This record gives sequence, C-alpha cells and structure tokens, in this order.
Amino acid sequence: MMKLHVINTGNLKLDGGAMFGVVPKVMWSKIYPCDENNLCNWSMRCLLVEDGERKILIDCGMGDKQSEKFFSNYYLNGDDSLKKSLASLGLTADDITDVILTHLHFDHCGGAVSWNADRSGYVLTFKNAIYWTSRQHWDWATNPNNREKASFLKENILPIKEQGILNLVEEDTEIYPGISLRLFYGHTEGQAIPFIKYRDRTVVYMADLLPAAAHVPLPYVMAYDTRPLITLDEKEAFLKEAARKEYILFLEHDILNECCTVQETEKGVRVKETFPLPAVS
Repeated sequence: MMKLHVINTGNLKLDGGAMFGVVPKVMWSKIYPCDENNLCNWSMRCLLVEDGERKILIDCGMGDKQSEKFFSNYYLNGDDSLKKSLASLGLTADDITDVILTHLHFDHCGGAVSWNADRSGYVLTFKNAIYWTSRQHWDWATNPNNREKASFLKENILPIKEQGILNLVEEDTEIYPGISLRLFYGHTEGQAIPFIKYRDRTVVYMADLLPAAAHVPLPYVMAYDTRPLITLDEKEAFLKEAARKEYILFLEHDILNECCTVQETEKGVRVKETFPLPAVS
C-alpha cells in the first residue's frame, strides 16, 4: 500500500510583495502574516512517496552547501532538516530510489547535491536514486535568462547531469503507476507538477504553481513568475479541475497549512478546507 510522508527541510523568509505580486499588502497581510521588514515565513515542505520498494522524494529543499552570506539573505529558521526528517522515518538518503525535482530554483533542488568529504567538490546526496525533471526546464535552467539567473545555481544542477542518472520528460507523463508529471509554464519553463493517486483520491504536489492556500484567488500571482499571464490561465484551469475532481493540494511553501481542497463559489474558486496530510482518508 502506498504511503505518503511529509519531509520538512526548514523555513525561509521572502518579501511579501514579491510573493503576492500586484496584490496590495493591505489585502494579502490579512491572510498571510509578515514581520516589520515585510518578510513572510515560508516552509520548504517536501513529500516522500513510499510505494513498494520505491521511495520517491519530491523536491529536497535548499541544502546546506551555500555560503553563510547566501543563507543569511533568506533568514533560514526552524529545527527541521532533510536528514532529520528522513531519519525520523528510519531512512537515510541512500534509501531514496527516485528524486522528482519540480524545477531547479535553489529552494527546491539544493538538497540534491552535497559537498564531498573534504569540501573540494560535490557529490549527489541520493547516490542510489534516479532524478526526474522536465527537458524544457533543464534546458531553461542551464541557459538561464537574466531575470532568473540568481535562482539557478550551477552547483545544484550540473553534478546531476554529470552522473548520468537524469531522466528528462518532455510531455505530461506517468513515470510509475499512479504517479504522473504534468508540465506548467507560467512560474518557469516546464515546471513538473506531480499528481499522485492515493487512497481513491488525487494528491497534487503544488510546488510553485500554488505556493500557499493564500494564493488561490486568481490575482494572487508571485512577482517571481516569469509569465504571470500564463500563470493566471494555468491557475484558473487547474483550480476549476481541482474543485471538480476534489483534488488534495499539498502545499510546499505554506507554513500555515500542509494541504487544502478548493470549491467553486460565486467569487470564483476558493479554499474549501485546510488540513494536515495525515488527515487524508
């Protein structure tokens, strides 16, 4: 029987204006709090799918190999780490068979690559795993545009390709029975969103298609998105589908809520319920 496990890797702080785009602070701050510097606290919540012999990790947080100055820009906080969260399940990185990287921004993929023993080079954190992302996104990340360049760090990306264990999907694809990747293009090119058949429901790992439940109303689009009008169209179509099919939305960055469902209302699609993943039945 398939099991799903929340893998918390720590939290980071990002500017609320960047996270909510054109929506005024007077509106978004009522539903997602910020501090006196306009910074909101966000989780880096990953998901482990345990299915038979396969242990499939979806995203892997920021990792720990960047400089102290780099980390200080994001005010890392919380007691969780990738290693500790796996250990709480009796697992190590060596037990992971697959790593799905929704996209290659540093807060989603940094944990995939680690320092070697003497910090002279890099090794794959999950040495026994196959890595998955989309070909469109890989090409985009390895030839970055100036707007996104700071989010794509070579040390997070190139060691994966050098090991020859990278699977690049080119279209919406079922990679294993009950686990599919669907590609989206608003936040960044070819973001791969996992859809998981689980206990007669569909759990969707939202990554940056929907960072938090607070982003459900259509205008709530991040300033980080490279094509906000495409995000708007993708969100609208997806959220209507999610309401109709009663998807469970697993929220990577929402520090307040692990999961939510949505429903159609006279004001458009809105949050129906929020709940932790273990409450799924």
